[in-house]
Amino acid sequence: MKILITGGSGFIGSYFHRDLAALGHELVTIDLVDPSGKPADSPFINGDIRDPKALDRAMEGVDMVVNLAAAHHDFGIEHDTYYSVNEYGSRMICDAMDRAGVKELVFYSTVAVYGDAQTPHEETAPTAPNTPYGGSKLKGESVFSTWVEQGDGRHALIIRPTVTFGVHNFANMYSLIRQIDSGKYARFGAGTNIKSLSYVENIVHATLFLKGLLDDKPSRAIEAFEIFNYIDKPDLTSTEISNVVSKCLGKKPAPAMPYALGMLIGLPFDVVIKLTGKNLPISTARVKKMFKTETKFEADKLLGVGYQPKVPLTEGIDRMVQWYLESGKDENAQWHQPPADAVMSD
Repeated sequence: MKILITGGSGFIGSYFHRDLAALGHELVTIDLVDPSGKPADSPFINGDIRDPKALDRAMEGVDMVVNLAAAHHDFGIEHDTYYSVNEYGSRMICDAMDRAGVKELVFYSTVAVYGDAQTPHEETAPTAPNTPYGGSKLKGESVFSTWVEQGDGRHALIIRPTVTFGVHNFANMYSLIRQIDSGKYARFGAGTNIKSLSYVENIVHATLFLKGLLDDKPSRAIEAFEIFNYIDKPDLTSTEISNVVSKCLGKKPAPAMPYALGMLIGLPFDVVIKLTGKNLPISTARVKKMFKTETKFEADKLLGVGYQPKVPLTEGIDRMVQWYLESGKDENAQWHQPPADAVMSD
């Protein structure tokens, strides 16, 4: 099978390249950033998913599209850019797939589509996104739903992951590991709030399972348009996560300090953020998000079709910590943010 990975130069894309190549599939990548981890013989198209010409080049001979391209960082991206990439870009992909006769799609959405909706956050729960990221991803889902409704063998598998981490990722889990390793981590309050997580090797493995690309298959046929959350279970609290990281680093768990103290410490940083627009590691919002806000999502539907993660969650954390100790602490994060306007080819 020939598979196009949009946004394939990114963190999750590198794992799709690794696992799909190992299964013998032919891969193509379209991205605005040159990939560092793709196989040398895998074609790369430097292009924007909002550019029809670039998409047409990338779609040649393709059997399936894995759409990972997205505007997804929660700082430094304008409101309209989220919708330009995540909604309009999805329309451009549908149009290009139709021109090329491609019927199979995987779209990585997000649990942020649930937003302020009541728990439990299952796939059938109401959607109430409270960020432009979540809102634009939900619009993207709608684009692909409308595309599938045209029939003629179209299929779209929608994956809604929670916070995803793993080796070579420099986001939330990396920051936590670095803080604990440096002795600068402080825990405020009881930290009994659930923080659902997704380990990258598992989420890619689950996607391949749902598409029937592995030896073991789902216990039922996947619908033409179907949504699955991805969360590694059992869930951990914020305290349990930091304690696991501390243990993997060979350090004692961080002692708890009063939650009110954390909020007080964050106040001056709030002022600096407001005045400068800088994304600082400390703020009252970050303290609340880490130690009070619960981000709990359910994955019963995925488990119900027979999927079992291949890497336990705590082992995934340990793998990332060991990579951090061996080389990750000396690497620099590279943030790939899409431009507000589409980059059009000649």
